[in-house]
Amino acid sequence: MMINFATDMVEVSLLGNNIRLDSLIKKIGKTYFVKRYRDALSVSTPKGQIFVFDYGVTLFWGVSDSKIVQLTELIKEHVVEASPQKDSDNFHFKLSEQANLSIVDDCINLPDHKTMTLLAVSHGVAQSAKLRRFEALAERTIKDNAYLSTTLANTGKIPLSRNKLSMLRGALFSTKSDILLHFNLLDTPEFFWEYPEEEQKYLNVSKYLDITPRVELLTMKLSTINELHEMLAAEQNHKHSSFLEWIIIILIAVEIVLFFVH
Repeated sequence: MMINFATDMVEVSLLGNNIRLDSLIKKIGKTYFVKRYRDALSVSTPKGQIFVFDYGVTLFWGVSDSKIVQLTELIKEHVVEASPQKDSDNFHFKLSEQANLSIVDDCINLPDHKTMTLLAVSHGVAQSAKLRRFEALAERTIKDNAYLSTTLANTGKIPLSRNKLSMLRGALFSTKSDILLHFNLLDTPEFFWEYPEEEQKYLNVSKYLDITPRVELLTMKLSTINELHEMLAAEQNHKHSSFLEWIIIILIAVEIVLFFVH
């Protein structure tokens, strides 16, 4: 099916943690033709194509700015844990029927405008958008807690209460769990099990966006977060042990005093 486009732009947005596709289908399907492909919705409009991924990412292919604003507001009604600030990116695209799919200077060269081609490309671009969120989250967590290891190296202890240590451990664990829970999203999508002929297009996009090396770097950052978590756990255990030791010392002292009093 030939698709008409209002523009030559692709707008990519990370709207939140998840999007409830089942409820979105019922709402948006009243106006547009919608088809589901596992974790993604394909929405056909008179002037453009939209793909909505259940992990919170949307791609608008050739859709006018006014229509993007209108449809984004509709989609947001079905977003779980919306992003506090706008997280979006843009690409140009053009039809190059004589060439294989490629990306040069953020311009996507398409061999055709078929829905399957656009969806294959969208999988890679959407993964990159989600990965960018994980990268920023991990980087910020490491940066905000870097002083802990420095303080421990310089003083031999972390000058925080047990309650504060528990809160920091909880925050680190939450960050690590949030990323690990969605880590499988960064693998080759299951969509390509059913449409293996489209996988090479996805791989071309994935290579351009450096998804594999970025995932490897994210894995290293997760290891750093885990080390920080274990360091805090050891410090908390040390403080707890010291607290128990002082209680024992005090009890022994009280017992000695009572012995001599009697």
